Amino acid sequence: MDITGFLKSQFICHLLICYIFIVSGLIINFIQLFTLILWPINKQLFRRINCRLAYSISSQMVMLLEWWSGTDCTLYTDPESFHKYGKENAIVILNHNFEIDFLCGWNFCERFGVLGSAKVLAKKELSYVPVIGWMWYFLEIVFCKRKWEEDRKTVMQGLFNLRDYPENFWFLIHCEGTRFTEQKHQISMQVAEAKGLPKLKYHLLPRTKGFAVTVQCLRNVVSAVYDSTLNFRNNENPTLLGVLSGKKYHADLYVRRIPLEEIPEDEQECSSWLHKLYQEKDAIQEEYYRTGIYPQTPIVPPRRPWTLLNWLFWALLLLYPLFKLLINMVSSGSSLTLASFAFVFIVASVGVRWMIGVTEINKGSTYGNNDNKQKHKVLTWNFTVGETCTCSSPLFTLGLRASILVGFI
Repeated sequence: MDITGFLKSQFICHLLICYIFIVSGLIINFIQLFTLILWPINKQLFRRINCRLAYSISSQMVMLLEWWSGTDCTLYTDPESFHKYGKENAIVILNHNFEIDFLCGWNFCERFGVLGSAKVLAKKELSYVPVIGWMWYFLEIVFCKRKWEEDRKTVMQGLFNLRDYPENFWFLIHCEGTRFTEQKHQISMQVAEAKGLPKLKYHLLPRTKGFAVTVQCLRNVVSAVYDSTLNFRNNENPTLLGVLSGKKYHADLYVRRIPLEEIPEDEQECSSWLHKLYQEKDAIQEEYYRTGIYPQTPIVPPRRPWTLLNWLFWALLLLYPLFKLLINMVSSGSSLTLASFAFVFIVASVGVRWMIGVTEINKGSTYGNNDNKQKHKVLTWNFTVGETCTCSSPLFTLGLRASILVGFI
């Protein structure tokens, strides 16, 4: 291991990265608060400013993958479709198999210049969480309570509000609703059998209501659906801790562009279309496992420098006062000051290690892990909008935990 790799693997570096993310995020949230005065005066200017402010937060996460880890991402797609990416509004369907798949989705957004305006459907509680949750609030992210009877009206209203959005945006959806595990797959296939639906080998059964409503509300605004399937070469099992430690991965992302006019408007027909799409995704996944490549042309979109430059700006701005404070504390010679510093460092260290731990797949959602709950879910599985689209990425969890950790620091 070279000196750079050694430094990246050190926990003190991980701690500093979290510090920069938390403090810069809170500063940006504070600035976003003052942009509210623009809403009644110039709503579109408010939106454009908040896209840039949100980019300053989310691009720090993408920087970890692109520059810190140096992970390669090869895009397999139709060259004619490639030239349309980033130049139109789109709904992006992502598979949900890896700890960092949502981060790779954001990397896809970044390469085509739509990271700052990327949208998701998230749980209402997250709008109250500092840094990520507050950033999403100002981005007009669609929030829901995961109760379809209550959510339908508010979700549709939130989606309709995006119809005059001034920036090109991508609406990212995990239609499976939760990350793939063998236990969850068994439950999902029991549901498929009970409902007479085709079984899948490599995906969970898609939840359809949220997707159908999204298509319905954004029709004539969104030009296409980007069906995306992510895999990693050589049976790599990427983790957030690996990315933070500077480990390089090799991602392959297959994207096919489907014009929105090809998707049925009727909700039932749209649901059937989505089930058929997942059968096709299953076949594509099986082909990748057999050959190690996707169909279509491999393209490597160039990295843009902005994620790195943004992070360097915040690092230079925030690390200097931190180091100056630490030097003053050490030079003071006060036992109480040194003890306080040691205590804060230990609490922060434990907190960051805990944050990283909860992002692991085996510590994620307990859905499908309880036999009694499994039996109940087979009988009562509802295809609700919250389960369809709610962001549950481990990287988001890191941001969420980091936001909470600021209370200890």
